Amino acid sequence: MKQILRNKSALTGLILIGILLCVAIFADYLVPKDPYEMDIWDSFRPPEGPKGEYVLGTDDMGRDLLSRIIMGSRVSLLVAAVATGVSLFFGVILGAIAGYVGGMTDTIIMRIMDLILAFPSILLAIAIVASLGPGVANAMLAIAIVRIPAMVRVTRSMVLDLKEEEFVVASKALGCSHARVLFRHILINCYAPILVVATLNMGTAITVEATLSFLGLGAQPPIISWGRMLALGRDAIRSAPYITLFPGLAIVFTVLGFNLLGDGLRDAADPQLRGR
Repeated sequence: MKQILRNKSALTGLILIGILLCVAIFADYLVPKDPYEMDIWDSFRPPEGPKGEYVLGTDDMGRDLLSRIIMGSRVSLLVAAVATGVSLFFGVILGAIAGYVGGMTDTIIMRIMDLILAFPSILLAIAIVASLGPGVANAMLAIAIVRIPAMVRVTRSMVLDLKEEEFVVASKALGCSHARVLFRHILINCYAPILVVATLNMGTAITVEATLSFLGLGAQPPIISWGRMLALGRDAIRSAPYITLFPGLAIVFTVLGFNLLGDGLRDAADPQLRGR
């Protein structure tokens, strides 16, 4: 934690993510207006600044953009957390088994991962959601599936490096079971790169969810999503560009926060990069 706080990139990312978490948790109290309330007479009102009634303006239905962006943060964080958690769980388990057991088990697992990687991640996610049906739950499942191979590869490479170390050989000599050696002695020393990949996957998950929602395959009305807001504002991008600008900026700064934190975690975990 001291190394993270000393790293400017990690600290900046941590602040951005902290702000986003607070906004998502207290969204019900932070929204200045009802994000679902429509008033056609107030449609396409430009941003009025902090002292105006509509700080960021309104959309084509007269709904307050600031309130909708605040409420949409919940969907983005939920999708990122659940999808990353699922990919982390299965990726670590499969990668650990592949690296520790080796042989035919390793070959089968890695060929399946290669098959998933053979497709562009966004196209594979679109295909999965199109097959299962649009919705937040299916979007989370699709994002988790396309991010598992990266976690498997990182975990496998770390397990291959560590399983021949002296402390692992000593654990086996003392009679420890293979499960105990793998989960109590090897994986506990792999947390740093796994945590970095998981943090970067959070930003990727938010981007993919926004893309799916933009295409109509992610969050469905009345659920508010930043990607959905972009899709609704694209027809008025020339006359009212702020409708797509502000949700886009929300996505940019959120992904930037996770990427900065991931880079900072990498630097903090690598002794050769500390102090740069």
